[in-house]
Order: sequence, then structure tokens, then C-alpha cells
Amino acid sequence: MISYVTVGADDIPRAKRFYSAFMPALGYTLTEGPEGLSYVLPTATGQSPVAPDYYVKPTFDGRPASAGNGAMVAFEAQSQAQVRDLHAAALRAGGSDEGQPGFRAAYGPRFYVGYLRDPQGNKIALYASNPNEPGRDG
Repeated sequence: MISYVTVGADDIPRAKRFYSAFMPALGYTLTEGPEGLSYVLPTATGQSPVAPDYYVKPTFDGRPASAGNGAMVAFEAQSQAQVRDLHAAALRAGGSDEGQPGFRAAYGPRFYVGYLRDPQGNKIALYASNPNEPGRDG
């Protein structure tokens, strides 16, 4: 199981604007500190944390942050409409489009996905595969 994901950012306020456009709608809460942004899923008292956490931080070595070529983090939404809404919100919050929401022929018939880049260039996918929604073929 993946415990957490960390991406680097040179401009934390800009990253906060982008990620706060969709992470809360997916259930994540934000904690800010001198080390950057920490998005976590809430847990009930006495329960183990729900993974993965998502951290947006300045680089450890102080050099400029860079996006990994071929690296991507995917977040699951509840519905196709939520994918569309969150993709649009993230674009308005400073992201760039890497693929409008929709079905992709190479993926399963219910895999509905939209792709973005955060302000630092990290690739993000927002997807839904709700079996109660129409699939690619109708």
C-alpha cells in the first residue's frame, strides 16, 4: 500500500491555490506548515490513518523542483460529473490541461479521466469508474 506521495514545488502559495481547487472535494484536509502543504484524508478517533497522504513541499536540497517525466498521480472521484467539475476548477486555479475529461479507448469501458499539470508541471489524473454510470459504449 502506498503511504504517501510527495511532489516538489517552488511556489507554495501557487501550489496551494491549485490543489485546494479539488483536493477538499475528494475528502482531503489541508495542514500548512513551514515544510509545505500536507493533504490527508480524515480518520475517526481510534482508527488507522487512511492512505495515501499527499504532500507538496519545497525541495530538500534547495534546488528547483521539477516534474518527473512519466510520473503521474491519480485521484479517484465519485462520478464523471465530479471529474469534469474538479478538472475545470483546477484549470481555473492555475493548472494546465493535459487531456480533457472523457473516456479513453485504451482503458476499460468505465474509466473516465481528465489530465492536468499543476503549476510546477507535475501530472495529475482525476478519474471515476463508477459502475452506476454509463460507460464508453453508452
